[in-house]
Amino acid sequence: MFRSERWLHPRNRILGGGSEGGRRPPPRVLAGVGAFVRIEERHGAAWITLDRPPLNLIVPELIAELRAAVEQLARDETVRAAVITGAGRAFTAGMQVQVLRDLTPVSAKALITSLQEAIHAVHDAPFPTIAMVNGACLGAGFELAMACDLRVAAAGAPMGLPEVKVGAPSVIQAALLPALVGPGRAAEMLLTGESVSAEQAVEWGLVNRVTSATGLEAAAVELVEKILACSPMAIRIQKELMIRWRATDLGSAIRLSINAFAQNYASTEAREAALAFLEKRKAVFPSRS
Repeated sequence: MFRSERWLHPRNRILGGGSEGGRRPPPRVLAGVGAFVRIEERHGAAWITLDRPPLNLIVPELIAELRAAVEQLARDETVRAAVITGAGRAFTAGMQVQVLRDLTPVSAKALITSLQEAIHAVHDAPFPTIAMVNGACLGAGFELAMACDLRVAAAGAPMGLPEVKVGAPSVIQAALLPALVGPGRAAEMLLTGESVSAEQAVEWGLVNRVTSATGLEAAAVELVEKILACSPMAIRIQKELMIRWRATDLGSAIRLSINAFAQNYASTEAREAALAFLEKRKAVFPSRS
């Protein structure tokens, strides 16, 4: 189990201080994840890497492994954040076209249902998720990035939904696009299949940060460390609220929020966080291992 690894000890994970002596342990890969997806611990977070270079094209086996990886992490309360990225020069350039070519209505429904289940696992993960877009982020890969809570991208990385160019509509998490960029921009991307650059995406509010390729991991780590500096319970409750807000009306969302705020004070973490702020020190939260 992920929780059993020594490098996820709360001293390293919660305080973000690395191992003893201030040195971070090297990334370690969990065995048995699969052929196309690997999980590592880096900088106190889980890093999920799509590993089917050069373009990390999506095939049914990768879909199944991605879902299994995220669900494995979701069962582990010691996991406080996850970064999703791709091996090599691409995040993922989307579905392998050969997979789409021979679909029938029955097999198409099975394929898109399995993809929806995998991306939904990311969308509803109980911890914050960050898409680290290191290159081409297209089609189902773009839907995966949109399902994450935060996105950082390398300068020049193309992002878009080109499915109509290969005879298919963009579906499932493509439904998130109008809320992220507005209906007009979403319509143009969906109906032309044209991609936008990372620079355009950040201008539209689709991406949180754009940086050089060499500075991309540092930008993701900066977000991770800001999350890890906060109360683990407060972050978990906040993420749960974000998920539930998406599926309810404003009045219900407010009522959910009131109950969640009260629930947060069942833990000592809220008091510790407030005291640490007042005393101008780093908060120390109890272990969840």
